[in-house]
Amino acid sequence: MPSSVIVLGAGMVGVSVALHLRRRGHDVLLVDRQEPGLGASFGNGGLIQREAVHPHAFPRNAAEIMRIARNRSIDAYYHWGALPGLATPLLRYWWHSEPQRYARIAEAYAKLIETCLDEHYAFARDTDAMPLLRPIGWIRMFSDEATFGLALRQAEEGQRLHGVNFASMDGKALAEAEPALLKARFGAIHWTDPVSCSDPHALVMAYARQFEEAGGRFVMGDATSLSRAGAGWRVQTADGPNDAEKVVVALGAFANKVTKPLGYDPPTFGKRGYHKHFALQGNAVLNRPVLDTESAFLLAPMRAGVRLTTGAEFAGIDEAPTPVQLARAEPVARTLLPLGDAVETQPWMGVRPCTPDMLPIIGRLPKQDGVWCAFGHAHQGFTLGPTTGRLVAEMMDGETPFIDPTPYRPERF
Repeated sequence: MPSSVIVLGAGMVGVSVALHLRRRGHDVLLVDRQEPGLGASFGNGGLIQREAVHPHAFPRNAAEIMRIARNRSIDAYYHWGALPGLATPLLRYWWHSEPQRYARIAEAYAKLIETCLDEHYAFARDTDAMPLLRPIGWIRMFSDEATFGLALRQAEEGQRLHGVNFASMDGKALAEAEPALLKARFGAIHWTDPVSCSDPHALVMAYARQFEEAGGRFVMGDATSLSRAGAGWRVQTADGPNDAEKVVVALGAFANKVTKPLGYDPPTFGKRGYHKHFALQGNAVLNRPVLDTESAFLLAPMRAGVRLTTGAEFAGIDEAPTPVQLARAEPVARTLLPLGDAVETQPWMGVRPCTPDMLPIIGRLPKQDGVWCAFGHAHQGFTLGPTTGRLVAEMMDGETPFIDPTPYRPERF
């Protein structure tokens, strides 16, 4: 039967949960401290990554760990003061990344990824969201034959096991596809399935408008004010207190601030990321997002300009921004593309919500009636929002879910 639901968090995941529930007839209130899509959903690479069937594992190679430990790289940077608090989740992350354990995790992860395009198109088709989605894939570039060959073998395995499509490119084909590149590369993989979004924030807002047009309500409020109200739940908002029978926590890296007082404190951690937009000089054009393996950052064409994104910064989620990785990446990026002036004076920063086993937390909150979890999507909240929304809605309605939700159950922590 339809019920009243408060969804806490208006990123891609929260908006998608709210829209699915509203379309099923539930009375849904979406709550966030800011307008939809301004959290981690704002600052990603803008990719709906159908190819991302393997989650980001913790390095197991000693040389790679030592490289990162020196704290001089572009792809990873850490605050010394944050390490004591991160030690336990990172150690568990390393443990789960052992090859046999990782293989089982990747199998469960792939079940979510395999549906991502269908679920996004179910929202976007025949709406103002559709022009934001560009079926152009993205390109990963390689500097040497050995690294390229290993990546091709992994891509072939993804194609065989999970239907991931790609095209292999030699250096000449890459130069023809992206003539603005200033450096030659040995080869590249063009992932042809993924969809590139020209404005991630606009896509979240488009889905949020669908939610409101369907009769849902959005209001700014304080998620940490969540408390019991009789048999249901109450949250304080700009419109005053709002009550509902059920609550969905979709707060990304900040979910523990709500779940911990309710007795659930999983060992999640944040990977902070940054981006900045640049104009291109002259008539130069970047046709697709490109990731240079050697340099370890993504350059993506967006409405606002070419977006330069960083890897992972390990720091407290509430600490002030320290865009060290952007400062390291920008001069290297200028050797790859003819970047002009920066579009913004200050870079954007967001926090990716990560779990030690690389799987999101989706399901009923332990020991609390009427509270559901939908967080911990790490690098793929933008990709997996609509998929998660459908899964949560089917579970809340007591249906048989379209995929087995067992691997994502909150009780595993």
